[in-house]
Amino acid sequence: MFIPTVQGASALTASVATACTSTLTPTSTAEPIRHLLFGSLGAVQSTIRVLHKRGYAEVNDWSQPISTGRPNEVMAILTRRVMLAHSDT
Repeated sequence: MFIPTVQGASALTASVATACTSTLTPTSTAEPIRHLLFGSLGAVQSTIRVLHKRGYAEVNDWSQPISTGRPNEVMAILTRRVMLAHSDT
């Protein structure tokens, strides 16, 4: 079962927000991208910690684990903004 609107599911760290706004040019845009993790609670939490250690996202940027309705399965959501450079040619 997917819950389309989850409170706290969209997060943006101050450093990411600064990077997005400080590097904008007339030919680039920042667009949201959503990451979904599905698995056991332990596997989801472990993956979030690994991504944090690699500098990708803060642990608190992810939503709280949400039950999917399947046995031993939760999901967590992270929304980030990515820069897209557009060519003028």
